[in-house]
Amino acid sequence: MRDKLEAIRDKYLHLEEQLADPSVAADADRSRKINKEYKKLQPIVAAFERYDRAQAQLDSARQMLTAESDPELRQMAREEIEALEGQIEALEAEIKELLVPRDPEDEKDVIFEIRSGTGGDEAALFAGDLYRMYMRYFQRQGWEVEVVDESPGTVGGFSKIVLEVRGENVYSKLKFESGVHRVQRVPETEAKGRVHTSAASVAVLPILEPEEVNIRKEDLRRDVFRSSGAGGQHVNRTESGVRYTHLPTGLVAESTESRSQHKNSEIALGRLLQQLREMQVQQQQSALASQRRSLVGSGDRSEKIRTYNWPQNRVTDHRLEGDQKNFNLDKIIEGELDELIEALTVADNAAKLQAETA
Repeated sequence: MRDKLEAIRDKYLHLEEQLADPSVAADADRSRKINKEYKKLQPIVAAFERYDRAQAQLDSARQMLTAESDPELRQMAREEIEALEGQIEALEAEIKELLVPRDPEDEKDVIFEIRSGTGGDEAALFAGDLYRMYMRYFQRQGWEVEVVDESPGTVGGFSKIVLEVRGENVYSKLKFESGVHRVQRVPETEAKGRVHTSAASVAVLPILEPEEVNIRKEDLRRDVFRSSGAGGQHVNRTESGVRYTHLPTGLVAESTESRSQHKNSEIALGRLLQQLREMQVQQQQSALASQRRSLVGSGDRSEKIRTYNWPQNRVTDHRLEGDQKNFNLDKIIEGELDELIEALTVADNAAKLQAETA
């Protein structure tokens, strides 16, 4: 591990030299890329330096224990050794976690979609509850949110709502939300007070750029078409729908969510890039991808990831184990998702680390 850390430190120092170079500072794109890589390595290098200092102090304390004959000084050395050994153990665990490969999309902004599922009107109302829950969380994070498309439910809530969420490390915090969210509660329309089960699905799509995926622009075909279905005067009057086809693979993605052709183009291209990215990742990292899917699922909407139980005031995330999987519903529904997201992140990192060391 030390060889790897020393190589990272050498790279970090080289990046630091580049950032001080006036020619780099004059090139905004190059400077931004170098600074981004520099900041990624910063926590690892800082932890490694703390580890080296603690190791040097430990060596000194051990020498003192061997050389000293004074009982009081020897006792001080023993106590220092014990404290430093605990500190070094903690630093080793921190460094191992920092060395776990991050998802390349973690820093991306996202398209965030909520759809009502089984359960009729109650499912639409639950989709509305999820929308308010997430909006409160987004506001706490200081993220920017734009409504791309919305279809209200007949008695409230949403049949579908699509958002664009932009900010710092958005995808890293929202990627575990994809999947089916189930609710168990007594609907307002239920006269006999019986608990019903309904569902809504959440899809989180990182916004990718073509240069971030191994793709050539000449391999893409872009088609525009008129939207169909509910939508008032806009429907069938303008060609706002956009479809992208990747010619080598035959993969297709389209969007009719927005009235803006430009926005639909962005969403459709993002969907296609995500499909291509997933294909590449599966080919290159099939073992690691399999390990992660066993923990957090693939994000497919057929997978139930979480249950919101109103009578018991409990939220259960089915990808976690033991006492870690249950959370207070009152807090969660108010957008206090940090504890839940942190638990999923820790579990995912542990699975990645296990796959790395297997």
